Amino acid sequence: MSPAERARSGDGPQRETRWQRGGADYREALDYLYSLQKHGIKLGLENTRGLLAALGNPERAFRCIHVAGTNGKGSTSADIASILGAAGKRTGLFTSPHLLNFTERIKIDGEEITGEETVRLALEVKEVIGKAEALRDLKPTFFEFVTAMALLEFRLRGVEWAVLETGMGGRLDSTNVVVPEVSVITPVGIDHREFLGQTLGEIAFEKAGIIKPGVPVVLGPQKEDALGVFEETAGKNSSSLYLYGRDYTASIMESTAAGVTFDYTCTTGPGEPCLSHSGLFSPLAGDYQAANAAAAVMAVQVSGVGKDIQGFDEDLFVREGLKRAALPGRLELVGCGPEIRLDGAHNPEAARALAGALSGLFLAGGRRLVLVLGIMGDKDMDGIMGALLPLAWKTIFTAPAYGRAARPADLKDRARALGFHKTLFTASTVARAIAKAKGFARPEDLIVITGSFYTAGEAKMVLGRAGGEFSRLRETL
Repeated sequence: MSPAERARSGDGPQRETRWQRGGADYREALDYLYSLQKHGIKLGLENTRGLLAALGNPERAFRCIHVAGTNGKGSTSADIASILGAAGKRTGLFTSPHLLNFTERIKIDGEEITGEETVRLALEVKEVIGKAEALRDLKPTFFEFVTAMALLEFRLRGVEWAVLETGMGGRLDSTNVVVPEVSVITPVGIDHREFLGQTLGEIAFEKAGIIKPGVPVVLGPQKEDALGVFEETAGKNSSSLYLYGRDYTASIMESTAAGVTFDYTCTTGPGEPCLSHSGLFSPLAGDYQAANAAAAVMAVQVSGVGKDIQGFDEDLFVREGLKRAALPGRLELVGCGPEIRLDGAHNPEAARALAGALSGLFLAGGRRLVLVLGIMGDKDMDGIMGALLPLAWKTIFTAPAYGRAARPADLKDRARALGFHKTLFTASTVARAIAKAKGFARPEDLIVITGSFYTAGEAKMVLGRAGGEFSRLRETL
């Protein structure tokens, strides 16, 4: 039994002793996690496989659903985990990035792991790297290390089902060490070109890497170029494929700022009959959340989780699970009078989806939008601004405290080049941008802070929605 497992076992003296090794251990673990960011991003599975082998392959201790995509994968992952939890399964959820605290990334039955648990896991993985001869020269990236932490925690806590969201891509993503019950690919668009490819087909090829031989695949809405890649890959792997709009769909009944109500229709499914569900509700706002939730329902159906649950009531568990689902940074309400919402839209597709939700749900009756926009310099800044700026009464460009952030003045210049000349402002920090936005807005207006999860996370901290010792750890991967 490993040190972390002994600590988990309830052995009081050992648990106390581990903490009594001194406060320096706590600081050391945090500093070690911070330091891993210097290794940057390395796409590949060798490091993760080596780490997991040294830890006794914790990824084999539970069943899982693997989720990739460009947009909607976080929401879909949260929906799946919530449904599995409602069905009574001990469920782990691994997502990225986090908004405020590192602990958001690893959840068990909907609860974030604690800071104490984070440190224990970090120490465990760090000690394994130091002791295993095969890992002597290993220099794991932040995401590789954290993936190992999550999978170890799931085994330690007796997780039955885990939902794993890829960090980026799929084929060479650290999470792609699992053999899932179902692979899910949400809508794919252009993002991370420097790592995944320049065309939609090239990016889809990387996402398709999570498709395993004989493992069924659930696809969210896809563009034609991406769909062709997925169909070809599924065919080569003899994997059943379930496509949104063909094999299952969501018909929206009502969409409000409080969430979306929809009918789920399954026309081709893994069982007979294929169950449909009417009047499902997701508390995540935006029409696109209906498709995300529908993909989650289809994934649960395909997983066969109900086969080992006596008296399994799919309609009840799906309905209750979706109702309980929550995910920060997706049109999240963080202030009133004026209303303030955060969204992590960081690519053109996400920005267009956000714009549709804003115009359809939030800007009726002459309500004015004050937009706070902070974008990473390696993103499609023009595409994001082109989607959102037409809706704004005033736009304040800012930059979160992160090296990749575009300079506010540069964003303003790009906006002018796109033809937006009036009501453009800059603020050197997110805090100053929020103060300026509050000064502009009437109580009945809307402030939306977006452009990046980094921007949304920093805004949430500024607005007093909790901070944390792990808030510096904002790496996506």
